[in-house]
Amino acid sequence: MDQAHKAVVAFLDGRRFKGYIYNFSALKSSFTLFPKDDAPGQVGTDVDISKLKAVFFVHDFVGNSEYQEAPTTERPRHGRNIEVIFRDGEKLLGRTEAYNPQKQGFFVFPADPKSNNIRIFVVSKNALQIQFV
Repeated sequence: MDQAHKAVVAFLDGRRFKGYIYNFSALKSSFTLFPKDDAPGQVGTDVDISKLKAVFFVHDFVGNSEYQEAPTTERPRHGRNIEVIFRDGEKLLGRTEAYNPQKQGFFVFPADPKSNNIRIFVVSKNALQIQFV
């Protein structure tokens, strides 16, 4: 298997599952999420991307719910500034290199370098508003 990526999978109905993803592709309609305890022999769960708002690829599973991410950073980065507002009111600010509304989704890299998120895959049709800022 390829390298495991820690992820928090956010469903449209509000559920969030934490685990490892080995086979994520922005071009596929599903992936397998393995439990975060990563015990040998654990069976993964197939996840349908159309039922998600986003997949958060993270540094660690704990995070810091008290931390308020800075909306901008001074360090140079590739891509364009983008703001995503989800139907549940969550707002995401960052940069993207590949937003195309005709595609299933796109990656956003957080504006704040101290974010627990490494990158976020946003499911385009399930966002309320997407705009370049």
